[in-house]
Amino acid sequence: MLNQIKTYKQRYLGSQLSDIRNLALIAFGIIVILVSWSGVKAIQRNYELQKQIAKLEQETAVQRLENDNQTLRNQYLETNQYLELAARGQFGLAAPGENVVIVPKAVALAKVADVKIDTGLSAEQVTDTKPAYQRNIEAWLDFFLGRADQPQR
Repeated sequence: MLNQIKTYKQRYLGSQLSDIRNLALIAFGIIVILVSWSGVKAIQRNYELQKQIAKLEQETAVQRLENDNQTLRNQYLETNQYLELAARGQFGLAAPGENVVIVPKAVALAKVADVKIDTGLSAEQVTDTKPAYQRNIEAWLDFFLGRADQPQR
C-alpha cells in the first residue's frame, strides 16, 4: 500500500511537471514576480529622488532668502541714514546744529554709583517665599542629586 502511494505520487507529480501548461504557469508566475520586484525598486528609487529634489528645493529657497536679505543689507548700507549713523559712531561727527561732547571713559564711569538692590530679606527668607510645591520639588531634586549641603526645609 505504501509503495502504491509513492509510485502514484511520483507519476502524478512527474506528469504535472512535464505538462507544458503547468510549466507555462510557473514561468508566468516567475515573470510576474520579477516584474513586480522591478516595479517596487523603481518606485523606491523615485521616492528617494523626490526626497532629494525636495531637499534641494528647500536649500535653494533658503539661499534665495539669504541673497534677498543680503541685497536689502546692501541697499541699507547705501542709504543716507546709515552713512549718518556711521559718521556719528566712527568719526564723532554731528548733524548741523548739534554739538559733539566726547567724555573720557574714566570720567563717565567715575560718576556712576554702584547700585545694590537691597530687598531686606536674607537668602533663607527668599527661599521661604517660594510656593510649597516648588520647595518640595527642589527638596526632591537635592535628595536625588545628592546635594547634602543644601539646608533642610
